[in-house]
Amino acid sequence: GLTAEKSKALAAALAQIEKQFGKGSVMRLGAGEAVEDIQVVSTGSLGLDIALGVGGLPRGRVVEIYGPESSGKTTLTLQVVAEMQKLGGTAAFIDAEHALDIQYAGKLGVNVADLLVSQPDTGEQALEIADALVRSGSIDMIVIDSVAALVPKAEIEGEMGDSLPGLQARLNVAGAAQADRHDQAHELPRDLHQPDPHEDRRDVRQPGNHHG
Repeated sequence: GLTAEKSKALAAALAQIEKQFGKGSVMRLGAGEAVEDIQVVSTGSLGLDIALGVGGLPRGRVVEIYGPESSGKTTLTLQVVAEMQKLGGTAAFIDAEHALDIQYAGKLGVNVADLLVSQPDTGEQALEIADALVRSGSIDMIVIDSVAALVPKAEIEGEMGDSLPGLQARLNVAGAAQADRHDQAHELPRDLHQPDPHEDRRDVRQPGNHHG
């Protein structure tokens, strides 16, 4: 067990964590503290739902889908959109790659008439649109396809070959921070990444094909 001194220090640390990050940020599971059931939406694949351990993708979380071109990333998100719509939810698809195939989405079960679609011109515009949709409190799922296609405005307006090191990285970090601020809501923001096969770095992101 903990000594009185360590117990006091732990209690102070837990109090500080709850003050900074909110009640329930850290819980002692054996102390009878309630653990809320995780609300999920099916991926449309029973096998994947089982593999995820909770029956689908958790709501109120940012989910990243990472994989090579034509590995099924966009297809998976469209299947989840269809499942969300079956539950009565509203979904939005931010098509940063300007490559969404509406007919294909319909074949996967998406109610395209009810799907909100945006094709932003810049990365900043995409994030502003996503932020406005989430703030409305009326969106249950947002897909960003893909994060790597969120090209900064400065890069679009610049000359070919301009060196803008870190600009897209900063934009992506800003987007992640923005998503984290909304994490307590029951939105299911989603984004897609594709690795560069020519790089030996596992953290390299490149735009993915629309059939993902």
